[in-house]
Parts: sequence; C-alpha cells; structure tokens
Amino acid sequence: MPCHPVDEQADAHVYQRRARNPNGRGGLHKVMQRKSTIAFLMTLPLITLIIVLVAYPAGYAIYLSMLNRGMTKFVGLDNFAFLFGRDRFWMVVYQTCLFAITAVVFKAIIGFVAANFMYNIPTRGQRKWRGMLLVPWVIPPALSMLAWRLLFDPSFSAFNWILDHLGMDRIFWLGETGWARSSVILVSVWLGAPFFMVMYLASLKSVPEELYEAASIDGASWWQRIRYVTFPMMRNIIAITMLFSFIGSFAGFTIVSVLTNGGPLGTTQVLGTAAFLVGIMGGNLPMGAAVSLCMVPILAVAATFILRGIVKRGSEI
Repeated sequence: MPCHPVDEQADAHVYQRRARNPNGRGGLHKVMQRKSTIAFLMTLPLITLIIVLVAYPAGYAIYLSMLNRGMTKFVGLDNFAFLFGRDRFWMVVYQTCLFAITAVVFKAIIGFVAANFMYNIPTRGQRKWRGMLLVPWVIPPALSMLAWRLLFDPSFSAFNWILDHLGMDRIFWLGETGWARSSVILVSVWLGAPFFMVMYLASLKSVPEELYEAASIDGASWWQRIRYVTFPMMRNIIAITMLFSFIGSFAGFTIVSVLTNGGPLGTTQVLGTAAFLVGIMGGNLPMGAAVSLCMVPILAVAATFILRGIVKRGSEI
C-alpha cells in the first residue's frame, strides 16, 4: 500500500531530529553550556543562603509588624500608624539621618585625604602608616566603645584632664545633648574612616600614571589634578563606599548602645537601638519590628539614587 505524502514528511522530520539528537539529550547539553546557566548554577548556593538568612527573616519581620503586642491578632498597618503619629519617633528618624549622613561625609573626606597622603609616600613607608591607620578598623567595635566611654567619663575623662590643664571648664560629654551627639559622630568617624582610606587607596593605585603625567605637562596644579583626574576616576568607588557606610551607619547599634544607650533623654536614640529597646527590652516584638522596618524605605531611596548615578556614569564611558 503506498504511503501517504503527509506520513512521509512526518517520518522525515523524525529521522532529522534523531540524526541531530540521537540520545535525546542534546537540548539539555546545550542549556548546560550556556553562560547564563553556568552563572546561575554557580550563584545558586549564594542565592539559597540569601533566601534563608535575609529573605525569610525580612518576610517574617513584615508579618510580625502586622500583629498586636500579644501576637494573637492581625492589626495590619496599625503599628506603623501609631509610630507615624508620635513626635518621638520622628525625632529618632531625624537623629538617625543626622548621625549617618554627617558621619559618612566626614569619613569620606578624611578617608580621601588619608588615601592621597598614603599614595604620595614611598611604598616601604606605606606599610607602617597603613598599619597604624587601620588600627581603629581592626579593633572590635565593642572594645573600642568601652575605651571611648572611659575617655568621655565625667570624672576620669582624659579630655577633661586636658581641659583642666588649659584652664577651661569640664564638659559633660555624654550628658548634654549637643556634646553627646557630637561624641557619637566622632566615634563613628574614627571607627569607619580607615575603611574609606583602604578603598580609596586601592582605587588611586588603579588610576593610570599617564593621566597625571599629561596633566603635569599641561601645567595642572595639585588641586586641578585632584579635581579633573583623581576624582572622576574614583567617583564610582566613592559612591559605593559611601553607600555601604551609610547602610552600616544607619542600621548602627553598637556605638550608641555602648556610649550613651540613647541618652540623655533619648536625644541620641537611633532606629536600631529604638527597635531593640521597644522590641526586646519592652517586650513588644511587633512594634520593634515596625520600627526596624522603617529603615528600609530610606535606605532603598539612598541606594537607588547612588546606584542610578553609578549606572549613568558607566553608560557615559
């Protein structure tokens, strides 16, 4: 019986597929050879770790923030509405932004100056200076805070001892609002500036020497070389470092907790310590979760603004 033309065409297609893929595994083999698939498989352990250690706690915090104090009833956004209606909460937000922004700006300036200082000294001498300047960053923060608390002690303060010998009045460093806030910012800058210095020094070493030579030939001054050569080549590193530091400073807990514990009268309280005070010490976990989640929108806006600038500058190159 003669074969139908349609059947012959179907058989031909089957034979062609078998010839191209005799074992039926060519499609999977091609997928496994794609760079995107390999990259996904290599990052899968990290993605899993992020989901377990970040995504799940964040989701649980959102769920927890929508419960009542006894965690027996779903109240929606009532906890956030309660916070937004209190002046004390907005004072904590203001203080957190004040500490984070001021500290990051000073860290960036001091780190940039220190990095340029390190870059312009001989390589052998860099090791000694780099080791000394990294000490604040290497020492555990809690231990450093205890030392700073002794320096700020009203009775045995080394700073007040110096003021006494200069004939000046003693300062109640951690007992007055203005001085307490300044002390927290000072310690934050002291602790984080070495990190900026290391990042900026690494970025400086990647700037081609030909650019500096060309600028010198054109008669550029030191400030012009910094402004038109160094700074443009380091902008992305500066932005990323400031973003990381801003996130760390904004969510900071150790400095305020050890130095002032939020005092005097809550005028150095930040969102991190406020969440701990309300949630753990006060026994109101849903409200503490709500306080901590209030950091997310501010950090998201800052991250979006900084990263957008980095992407824009990258597209211009």
